[in-house]
Amino acid sequence: MWSYLARRLLAVIPLLLAATFLTQVLMIASPGDYFSALQENPNITKEYLDQLRAEFHLDTKNPFVRYGYWVKEAVQGNFGYSFKYNMPVWDLIWERAGNTLVLALCAMAISWGVALPLGVVSAVKRDSIIDRLCGVIAYFGLSIPSVFFALLMLLLASKTGWFPIGGMRDQIYWDDFTTFEKIKDVLWHVTLPAIVTGTIGMAQYMRQMRGEMIETLSQDYIRTARAKGLSNFQVIFGHAFGNAINPLVTLFGFSLAYLLAGSLIVEIVFAWPGMGRLTFDAVFAKDEPLVMASIVLLIGMLAIGNLVADLLLAAIDPRIRLE
Repeated sequence: MWSYLARRLLAVIPLLLAATFLTQVLMIASPGDYFSALQENPNITKEYLDQLRAEFHLDTKNPFVRYGYWVKEAVQGNFGYSFKYNMPVWDLIWERAGNTLVLALCAMAISWGVALPLGVVSAVKRDSIIDRLCGVIAYFGLSIPSVFFALLMLLLASKTGWFPIGGMRDQIYWDDFTTFEKIKDVLWHVTLPAIVTGTIGMAQYMRQMRGEMIETLSQDYIRTARAKGLSNFQVIFGHAFGNAINPLVTLFGFSLAYLLAGSLIVEIVFAWPGMGRLTFDAVFAKDEPLVMASIVLLIGMLAIGNLVADLLLAAIDPRIRLE
C-alpha cells in the first residue's frame, strides 16, 4: 500500500509542473503586470517600478527563466508575498481555503445525501410517477444556470428572512457567540451557497446512481437472492447497493476538485470569503505569487480527492486491491 501511495504522489509532480508552467505562460502573455497600475501615480517613478519588477523577476518575458525562479523558491517552501494583500501567500490561502473547504464539504453532503437515496428510489420505482418526479429534479439541477439559481436563492433569503443574504458569519454578534453558536451561525450562512453549489452534482450523481441500480437489479445474483426469499430491503441494500455505488466512488475526487474550482460564481454572489473569489481577484490584479500558489493548492486537492476515492473504493469492494 505504501508503494502505491508513493507512486500516486509521484505521479502528481508532472501534472503540477505542467499546470503551474502553463499558468506562468498565460500570466506572461497577458498585457501588463501588477505594477502597471502604479504607473498612473505621479509620485512613483519609472525607475522605482523597474526596480520592483527586477526584484520580483517580472522584468523578463522568458517563461522558462521566470518559471525557473519560481520553482527554485517553491521547492524551498517560499511562495512569496501577495502583491495585493502584502502578506505571505500561504497565510492568506490557508485562511481562505478553510472557508472554501467548509462550503465544498457542505455541498458534497447535500449532493451525495440527496442523490443516492433518490437514485435508488428512482431505479426501484422505475417508470413510475416517483421515477418521473426524480427525473424532473435531475433535469432541473442539470439545466439551471448557477448564477440564476444563486440569484433566486438570494431573492428567497431577502423576501423571507429565513437565511442571511450573504457573508460567512454574523458581523455584529460573532465575538459574543459561544463555540456552538458560532458553528450554528456558519452552517446557517452556508446553507444557500451549499445548495446552489451541490445541485448540479446532485443531479449528475442521481442519474448515474439510477442507471447503475437498474443494471445491478437485472443481474442473475439479484434474482437468486430474491428466489431465496430475501426481503426487498435486503436485496436492494444488502446486495445491489454496494455493487451499484462502486462506479460513483471514483467520482469522489473529481467532485471535490470540481466544487473547489467551481465555487467561484457562488462565492461572488453570496460574498463568501473563499478561494474562488480570492483567485479571481488575484488573476485580475495580476498578483502572480498568489495565482501560482492557488494553482498548487487546487492540484493538491485534486490529487488528495482522487487518492481518497481509490482508498474508499478498495475499502468498499474487496475485489479491488491497491497494488
